[in-house]
Amino acid sequence: QVQLVESGGGLVQPGGSLRLSCAASGVTFSTLIMNWYRQVQGKGRELVSNINRFGDSTNYADSAKGRFTISRDNAKNALYLQMDSLKSEDTGVYYCNGYRTTWGIPNDYWGQGTQVTVSS
Repeated sequence: QVQLVESGGGLVQPGGSLRLSCAASGVTFSTLIMNWYRQVQGKGRELVSNINRFGDSTNYADSAKGRFTISRDNAKNALYLQMDSLKSEDTGVYYCNGYRTTWGIPNDYWGQGTQVTVSS
C-alpha cells in the first residue's frame, strides 16, 4: 500500500521559513513525478511546485518562484519543500502528490496534508 506522509507544517511569522517533508513508502519512489499542492479553505488545490523523477528538473508557480525550493532524495524516499520569505498568502494545507503511469494507466497518490499558517 502506497503511503505519503507530510510533516513540517506549522505557524510561522511573515518573512519566516519552513521546510516541509514528505515520506513515501510502499512504492518505488524514483518512479514518481512528485508535486506539492496547496489548498486554501473554500478553494481547489493549486500546484505549487513539481520535480521530475531524477530531481534535475523543477517547476514553480509564479507565487513560489524565488522563495520556494523543491528537492527530493530518492535514496531516502523523501520529498522536500523549503519555503522562505513566507507571506500570509502562503497559508493553506500543503499536500504531497506522486504521479506515474503504469502500462498507460495513471496512478495518483496523495498524502493527508500538513497545515501551514503564516501570521503575525
